[in-house]
Amino acid sequence: MSTLVIVAGLVLVYAALLLAVWQLGPSAGAANLAGRVQRPEAASLLSRLADRTSQAADSLLRRGERSHSLSRALDLAGLRVSAPDFLVILGVVMLVCLALGALGGVLVLGIVLAVLVPVLARVVLGVLASRRRAAFARQLESSLQLIAGSLRAGSSLLRALDSLVQESDSPTREEFSRVVNQVRLGRDVSEALHETAERMDCKDFHWVTQAIAIHREVGGNLAEVLDEVGRTIRERQQIIGLIRSLSADGRLSGMVLMGLPVAIGLFLSVIQPSYIGAFFTHPLGIGLLVASVLMFVIGGVWMRRVITIEF
Repeated sequence: MSTLVIVAGLVLVYAALLLAVWQLGPSAGAANLAGRVQRPEAASLLSRLADRTSQAADSLLRRGERSHSLSRALDLAGLRVSAPDFLVILGVVMLVCLALGALGGVLVLGIVLAVLVPVLARVVLGVLASRRRAAFARQLESSLQLIAGSLRAGSSLLRALDSLVQESDSPTREEFSRVVNQVRLGRDVSEALHETAERMDCKDFHWVTQAIAIHREVGGNLAEVLDEVGRTIRERQQIIGLIRSLSADGRLSGMVLMGLPVAIGLFLSVIQPSYIGAFFTHPLGIGLLVASVLMFVIGGVWMRRVITIEF
């Protein structure tokens, strides 16, 4: 029982540290800084522990040279959290998984879940980044119309981009705001736009950056060029939508095949817990569970490659 008490105490400590990182940590911003000035008693032990925890996580990331890659992944996913804070969150979730496994008498399951936490976090970041890139691609046509309209009104390219930032939605607003800020600091606009195209992994926006770069070299009516590019993008999006509607049957079949084993496992765990429990307690069951998870992942990747159409 003493071991369970220790684990529960560690969970509470890490939860308190997590709350401190979010509310009193160094990345909380000016609002929390003002709150600490008004409430000096709050900036006590928890604040120092939060700072030290965040600094320790930051030093760990820098030692492994992962700080830049994790910060970039969080930025692409649209999460407003620093890399050290995200690492602390992962640590808390992993510890909670271990505690739940220990309290439930299935420590092996807790260990497996704790190991899967970083993997699932990476998958979630990838999904969020993909959704953000897809939203940027959907908003690109309207963005080009706004830029072309500003250019026809006599605005410069930088002013047109600034107007786009003021009138567009996320993620277009954040990405073009980055471009505008970089250009104001002295960077070439073509380089800034090319970097945005690389970040968003958008082929259509690559065409836009090439059109702008060519216009800056040879001149011409950039508004008409952007209108033509926008028309091409719109027709391409219509073709992509048609193909996705025709391939919806294959995607739905893949979802059913991937979700069926999980649903059956959950159903059996409810009506026959002892049958499923053997997979987490017996060595042979654990081996079969690991092998099934590996085959599940391989089959999912295989089906995704089959139903995914490259454009």
